[in-house]
Amino acid sequence: MLKSFEPNQIFLITSRAPKYVLFLFIIVLSIGLIEALILSPEDYKQSHSVRIMYVHVPSAWISLGIFSIISFLSLSIFVFKNKNFSLISKSLAPSGFVFSIIALVTGAIWGKPTWGTWWAWDARITSMLILALFYSIYLLSWRIFENKEQVIKITSIIAILGFINVPIVKFSVDWWSTLHQASSVNILSKTSIHPTMLIPLAIMTAAFALFSLLIFLMKYNTELIKIKNKGLDRL
Repeated sequence: MLKSFEPNQIFLITSRAPKYVLFLFIIVLSIGLIEALILSPEDYKQSHSVRIMYVHVPSAWISLGIFSIISFLSLSIFVFKNKNFSLISKSLAPSGFVFSIIALVTGAIWGKPTWGTWWAWDARITSMLILALFYSIYLLSWRIFENKEQVIKITSIIAILGFINVPIVKFSVDWWSTLHQASSVNILSKTSIHPTMLIPLAIMTAAFALFSLLIFLMKYNTELIKIKNKGLDRL
């Protein structure tokens, strides 16, 4: 059962989902923007420039999360021989790449008033750039290689190797002396960020996650349509 799936049956479900996800995304994003731009306070040091955080941080989190999922699915491809995992990974990658670029761009915009420079080769920024490069290599591989079996193996290896960089991005501020401050939001330890900033940050993260899900569903449905057009009942 793990080695195949029925595109028609899955498409019946996934084709209906985007409109509901879009509706939720608009609602959550609207609430998040009101919280982030109006209701949340300005920082006592960074003033209103801190509001870039509500785009920068969720973008970084989502890009890291998506690449982690892709890496896990890529490893599962070798274990379970399930080609649908590669289809899911391929459909997840575009939004992950976009959010990695958004994280880099907003980080540069935030860095100018905070550090006095648009770019600094510190550990967090550099490792985030490497993540974006892994995303781009992963996506390019799907376009360059035409043999399906070959491209699945190559992209899976790229994702597995790229996962080594994920904990480096996460813990770079702890392992090295960087311009970035230590993590303010921690799952296993006390969170230092105030609730007035944590709440809009969480809402914006949820909005970005819904947007990623929307892009994934659109891409995944496109891939299913391609399979159906080829007259295949199974992948």
